[in-house]
Formats: sequence, structure tokens, C-alpha cells
Amino acid sequence: RQPVKLHEIMEMDSKYFMNTFGKRTPVCFEYGKGIMLYDNEGREYMDLLAGIAVNALGHGHPALVEAIGSQAARLIHCSNLYYIESQAKLAKMLVENSCADRVFFANSGAEANEGAIKLARIYFKKKGMPDKYSIITLKNSFHGRTLATVAATGQKKYQEAYMPLTPGFRHVTINDIDE
Repeated sequence: RQPVKLHEIMEMDSKYFMNTFGKRTPVCFEYGKGIMLYDNEGREYMDLLAGIAVNALGHGHPALVEAIGSQAARLIHCSNLYYIESQAKLAKMLVENSCADRVFFANSGAEANEGAIKLARIYFKKKGMPDKYSIITLKNSFHGRTLATVAATGQKKYQEAYMPLTPGFRHVTINDIDE
């Protein structure tokens, strides 16, 4: 197929895509292999971000591609309303190899953080301490793009558009015990 030019992709993106990250780097990746990424003009780049820390196995790893393809051919999604054998087996393996006694699977870092916030708050509520809901996070941190994780994020630039924020977060400077 004939590759679409970067300026055409950027124009389409500008017109139809809701950008939540601000200014983008002017490159369009077509595919990856291992740690390497390739743009739509054939240039090679080293992916030192690992897709913002989610591609630990790199791009196109044969075992991962096979596992995803095999699973997608069988069952692409099934609600937690039902039992899922592979989910139960993975939960068992994680618990047996960690300090956890149960696991929570999430779709994103923001959802995982949101789950942790909810667990911390419900823990104290069940202990009869509903006023104990404050959570300390760091200034200059980033915890996600949900309303609660934006409130947990210690950067005003991510928060200003969503005021008023979810209450209960206190932002402190890293290693400043007095704060």
C-alpha cells in the first residue's frame, strides 16, 4: 500500500481526533520490532519509552503476538459477571508469587490507581473511620486522567480544567518529611 504522508495524517488528526496530550512529536509510527519503531517513511527509531512503560516485551514479540492472536480467536472480552478460567489462573499465579492475597485487574494505570484510592477509602470506612480519607501524593506526580487521578496528580496544569476536584488529596514535596 502507498504510505500516507505525515502532513496528511496530521491534518486528519487535527480535524477528527480529540488530542489530550498537547503538542505531538511530528512522527507517525507504522510498526515495531523489538525495541525498534519504524515510521511511515521507513525511518528507524529506538523506543526508549516502551509505549509509556507498557511494552516491556517490545514490539511484535512472537510469543506475545501468538498469545494475543490465540486469545482473540477464542474470546476477545468477557465481563467479570462470569467466571474466566485464564483470569482465575493468572490471579492464583500472581498471589502465589507476591505479597498479595488477591488481585485486581485493570485496563490502565489510571484505573489501577483509582482502584487503589477506592480500596484505601473503603478500608477506613469499614473500620469505622469514614473521616480518614485523605491521600498523600507527590508534587509534580502524574496518576492518570480520570477525575480522581487528576486530583491525585500533583500538577496544576492537569487539574485546572476540571475544577472542582475530588477532595482528599494532599500534595507534598518528595523527601520533605515536614510536609
